[in-house]
Amino acid sequence: MLGLTALAEQNSPLLNAEPLGIPIGLELFTVRNECAQDFPGTMEKVAAIGYKQVEVFDFYGRKASEVRRILDSAGLVAPSSHMLPYVLRPEYKPSELKSRWAALLNDAAELGVHYLGGSIGGVSKTNPLDDYKRLAGLMNAVGEQCQQAGLQFTYHNLNVEFREHAGVIPYDWLLQHTNSGFVQLEIDCYWLTRAGKDPVQYFERYPGRTPLLHIKDRKPGYASTTVPDSGRGPFTEVGSGVIDWKSIFAGARAGGVKHYYVEQDFFDRPVFESIKISYDYLKNLPQ
Repeated sequence: MLGLTALAEQNSPLLNAEPLGIPIGLELFTVRNECAQDFPGTMEKVAAIGYKQVEVFDFYGRKASEVRRILDSAGLVAPSSHMLPYVLRPEYKPSELKSRWAALLNDAAELGVHYLGGSIGGVSKTNPLDDYKRLAGLMNAVGEQCQQAGLQFTYHNLNVEFREHAGVIPYDWLLQHTNSGFVQLEIDCYWLTRAGKDPVQYFERYPGRTPLLHIKDRKPGYASTTVPDSGRGPFTEVGSGVIDWKSIFAGARAGGVKHYYVEQDFFDRPVFESIKISYDYLKNLPQ
């Protein structure tokens, strides 16, 4: 029989607690190569590590309903998806965008997700602010289309949106000129901090607007930049780098965070070893 001290420790929320009391998720871009080779087997391995939620990146030639069956079989749920077709480009016409997203909304319904993540691309070097202004309108249109389908659009940042143009930071401009109901945020903490910004400041500035987070870490020795990283470079396991996760999770409630996903673009060690290191760090992060 357990003594009172042991029983109290067993029931303590600080032991094996998940940050914010939310199950730890994995963005499946992290295991994209493994998914392409053996999607069901990869989902079983992800679940065996302890992950309970995933963010879908690709269907790998399958129908959304089949992807959902595979996730169900592994005991995983997908509250959100962030897939390549969800990139918004300033040259898109509203009518083209509406038809493009109609198919994605149907897939989302079959998959059972609530959040659809989109990022931006193709901004010109000559007139970037004009493109960002057009993108704000497109994001509002997509967000309204999602809302009418009972879903929520979330805008995923990189670091390029923090490159200043004529005294304007595009990311801030976009947040100020989009409808907060139609356009909520999926803050990628790596890319935001890579640009020298603090996620907590955005939680405080836009309370309740950030239901989703991407959680990946950066090695020491890399200065802030708004130039995208590629290759193995600065990416590392969560808790192994310089990002202040305790501070981020302490401020996340103000941001309205409901789900967060470990993500790592490139690796120095085997992928499943890496995602277990990230999982274990978050599982034992003091609350």
